[in-house]
Amino acid sequence: MERIRVLLADDHPAFREGLSRLLGEQEDLEVVGQAGNGEEAVKLANELRPDVAIIDVAMPKLSGIEATKQIKANCPDTAVLIVSAYDNEPYVINAIEAGAAGYLLKNVRVRELSAAVRALHNGEMVLDSSAARRVFSRLAPVAGSVSAGEASKQLHQRELQVLKLAAKGMSNKEIAQELTISVRTVQTHLVNIFAKLNVNSRTEAVLHALREGWLTLDDLP
Repeated sequence: MERIRVLLADDHPAFREGLSRLLGEQEDLEVVGQAGNGEEAVKLANELRPDVAIIDVAMPKLSGIEATKQIKANCPDTAVLIVSAYDNEPYVINAIEAGAAGYLLKNVRVRELSAAVRALHNGEMVLDSSAARRVFSRLAPVAGSVSAGEASKQLHQRELQVLKLAAKGMSNKEIAQELTISVRTVQTHLVNIFAKLNVNSRTEAVLHALREGWLTLDDLP
């Protein structure tokens, strides 16, 4: 079994080492590096090229947001999961805009965190439900301000369908089943969506679509 390679970045050694031990107990996960600050996280990401980087939002020398931005610029294939004690809107929005594909609170259970790592590795998005709902609700008033015709100037109809299903939290396999297409075709559509919208993750794509009015709260889980 090929294991998912994980980088941990948190300035609290006890939390970081405890999480490393717990994740390491999962058969399909392997913690390949640990960082105690943002600069070290960027450095290790460049060296190790992990599949997933779990980053604390508040760290010395370089914030988790800025570290995420630099990691995504240098290692676009590394999915970033922000794990934070804060669930306020600016943190969530800034993390998504920096390129994070997931945002969870530190009170999350290890089982849920492990599942989130696997989901991000599969190209899915994972957001704390309460934080995400507040963020998306704040953006909702602009929904509908742009016509579907405007959206279609950037995305094809099938790409819009894929984006709406992705916004519901469906996996690539579930989207493929829903649209009666292959998983590889779903992946191709997502790559095209990211390129057209100049984003790096489903989460960024959904945020962009909400701001543009292509999606509403009814399109979300």
